[in-house]
Order: sequence, then C-alpha cells, then structure tokens
Amino acid sequence: MSTDPKDPNYEPKDDPKVATAAEGAAKGEVPNELPPEAEKITFHQRLERNATLLLGASFLVVTVGGIVEIAPLFWLENTIEEVEGMRPYSPLELAGREIYIREGCYVCHSQMIRPMRDEVERYGHYSLAAESMYDHPFQWGSKRTGPDLARVGGRYSDEWHVDHLIDPQSVVPESVMPKYEFLVDTRLDTTHIRDLVATHRMVGVPYTDEMVRTAAADIRVQVDPFGDIDGLLERYPGAQVRNFDGVDALTEMDALIAYLQMLGTLVDFSTFTPDASR
Repeated sequence: MSTDPKDPNYEPKDDPKVATAAEGAAKGEVPNELPPEAEKITFHQRLERNATLLLGASFLVVTVGGIVEIAPLFWLENTIEEVEGMRPYSPLELAGREIYIREGCYVCHSQMIRPMRDEVERYGHYSLAAESMYDHPFQWGSKRTGPDLARVGGRYSDEWHVDHLIDPQSVVPESVMPKYEFLVDTRLDTTHIRDLVATHRMVGVPYTDEMVRTAAADIRVQVDPFGDIDGLLERYPGAQVRNFDGVDALTEMDALIAYLQMLGTLVDFSTFTPDASR
C-alpha cells in the first residue's frame, strides 16, 4: 500500500486518512471521501478567492485582448470594403433621415439584415458595412417591433407610404405604429440644409464644395421635375426625382418617403461579388 497520492500505486480506500461515508457514520464523524491532495489550495482556487488578484488578472486579460484587436486598425487605411453604387445622401434624403431619427423610427425598425437564411429570404441580401458608411449614427440594431427596413426602397409605392404614415392600421391592421399624419401638413424647413450637409462632411462624408453650395437648391429640385435635374443626378446618381406625397408644397412627408424609397437601392446585388481577401 502507498499513502503518497503522487504514487501510481496509491489507493484512496487503503489510506487511513480517507474515511468512507459508512465508516464516518459509524463513528459519528463527518464523512470525508476526498483524497488528501484536495486539501491543498491551488493557484486557480487562490485566484478565485482573492477579489483583488482576480480583478488584476481580468484587467490584464482584457488589456492584452484589446491591444490584439485594436492595434492592427492603426495600420489599416480602411476597414470597410468599398462597394460600387454607394454615394452620400442627397439633401432631401438626408433631411428625411433626420426626420426618421427625430420621430424614433429606429426604436422599432432595424436596418440590419443578418446573413441567415430566414432573414435573407424575407428581406433580401444581407447588409453590408459599406451601406452604412455615410450614416452618422448608423441605424443597425436588433429591435424589431416592425420589419427591417434595410431593403424597403421600391417595395411599396409612394401612395402606400403616404397611407401607411398617415394611418398605419389602414394598410396593416395588426400594426401598433403611431400615426404621423402631421408630416404631410408640415412644410420642410430647408433653412439649415447647407449647414447639415457641411456638418456631415466634417465627420467624413465626401460631400464636395459644390454639393454644399447647391444643397438648398437640390433639396427642392428632387421634388420639382422642372428644376436642374441633370445637375442633381450628376451629383447624386440614382436619386429619385418626383413629388413623393402628391402635395404641391415641399413637406416633411416628401423627405421621409424619399429616404425610405432610397434604402437598399444603391447597390446592385445582381453583380455584387464580396471581396474574399478582406
């Protein structure tokens, strides 16, 4: 018999220091069926029992992991794969996006299609980072009281959007969305549109001096078929030009629908091929 736990021939049942449950009960003692090596506190046990030591070790692990993930980004010029077709928002679309955020639409609608079969079959191609490269802030998310809107552009007519925003339950009876009928009666304030475009340029959106200078005119041209449409389309390829809400005045409804009708339409996914090297 060997009483050394490190000996290959060690048998706990032959060790007098170890008592079985039956033996302990017979003697009226607390049973102890653990081998002697369990009495030694390991470094891992000491680490778990010492809050200061555990906090220090956790900080070290997080620091090393953070450096490994963040440091390489300083040597990369761009972490987003550029995709053909992407452009900055037109002034009207940008104004519509501001209304979208102001009214809290992002609280119930995400703009993030995940690369899963059920999502792709329902909403379309999974979302690309490049599609949000000009968003400040981006509208990705996980909360969906309503459907995802990343590919909503062109799926419904302007008239449907007008009816849906005025009275959501008239087109979707089970909808819990509030009514936004005031948008069609509210004239769009274009006083600060140049400042808005210039501000987005300050945070990295590639608006040119010409885009900033013509912003006030372009926001009206997009709903006026008799304006400088060619100039607008040259600056913002693919911009949709029409009266979106059917009202003669330029309204907040025009801007919001222009933004919604643009979502997901800039990238031609029939010709898009992901860059496997990234």
